[in-house]
Amino acid sequence: MASRQYATFEVADQLFGVEVHTVQEVLSYNEYTSVPLAPSAVGGLFNLRGQVIAAVDLRVQLGLPRQSLDGPVMNVILRGDEEPVSLLVDKIGEVVDLDEATFEPPPDTLNGPTRELVVGTFKLEGRLMLALDVSQAVDTYRTPAVS
Repeated sequence: MASRQYATFEVADQLFGVEVHTVQEVLSYNEYTSVPLAPSAVGGLFNLRGQVIAAVDLRVQLGLPRQSLDGPVMNVILRGDEEPVSLLVDKIGEVVDLDEATFEPPPDTLNGPTRELVVGTFKLEGRLMLALDVSQAVDTYRTPAVS
């Protein structure tokens, strides 16, 4: 039985996950520099041990109101093709081992911007975890679908 590890997190009480190998680290940060004329999903930039990281607000990518950057915000730092990118999320979850056989395509009831960002689902105890397409989630130039 093949399994995959996912790092989980929540946005607007919905559980999401990304494969662990795409995650560099998870941290709380509170000093962001705004980027004039950047796409609305770019929450800002921050300095992580000498490296400038772009923070993408997953709420905006999902068609929700932008996250307040007043105070600490949870970041999932993803290994990008060229450089790391952060996803701003509401709450960090845990790392879970999931059986590949339980992976299912996104349900037909999932629509709008969320559908574009999700590659599939896993049923966990009492919850549905949406597996996020990392490249779509950090693409701030995509045009989100209207729900």
